[in-house]
Amino acid sequence: MAPVSGQPTPIPADTRAARRPQTRFDTDILHVPKATSLPQAKATRPTECRPVSGSRCTDVVGLYLNPPEKAIVLCVDEKSQIQALDRTQPSLPMKKGRAGTMTHDYKRNGTTTLFAALSTLDGSVVGQCLPRHRHQEFLKFLRQLDRAFPSELDLHLIVDNYRTHKHDNVDAWLAKHPRFHLHFIPTSSSWLNLVEGWFRELTEKAIRRGVFHSVPELIEAIEAFLATDNNDPKPFIWTASADAILAKVGRCKAVLETVH
Repeated sequence: MAPVSGQPTPIPADTRAARRPQTRFDTDILHVPKATSLPQAKATRPTECRPVSGSRCTDVVGLYLNPPEKAIVLCVDEKSQIQALDRTQPSLPMKKGRAGTMTHDYKRNGTTTLFAALSTLDGSVVGQCLPRHRHQEFLKFLRQLDRAFPSELDLHLIVDNYRTHKHDNVDAWLAKHPRFHLHFIPTSSSWLNLVEGWFRELTEKAIRRGVFHSVPELIEAIEAFLATDNNDPKPFIWTASADAILAKVGRCKAVLETVH
């Protein structure tokens, strides 16, 4: 029978139960693993502390604190998949009483990869934007570095453990160019590479709030920032010793082992 006008429609008991807010402490949720014969889940958190190679850490930090004579130390890395993003609506600038605005949605117009080498001597950066991130592009960047610096100077490159840097063709090229020396940072320690700080500056000042209708526009903005920064470069000064770093890592590892 249809409900009388003006009176609330009664809600069945099962519907009311379904509308009741569920929490993780409800009995039915807690008993799901047992009812379905699934293994009991354990609450875990990432407490693993990856070991930092003492020899690699000492090698890289030694280059920062005591660079070799007649040589240039370069921090080399790639900022891959930089997106040329175009906002769906124009952003409004910051003004008194109102923060700058930017739409949450965007349109992707392609990507580029920036290969960069930061000189620890004066903070200048050699950069090159290439469409992909393979050993072929890395070799092309190495050739650019070979042309950019005087031939009588050795080049010590601090790089990460990406497979591109260890490709057989790269090893063959390095064998023919003995002035190049690659120094690999320990695994999971990108903070040892000073060029990461420069990448942060690039992202904050030239990319994050930018609007790029095409990849060439993005590359133009990156190259403009690179040229401006090289007009007045400021080097990153490394002060921590390898012994201090390894001691701190050891204390961290000891604390994490007590958690288990």
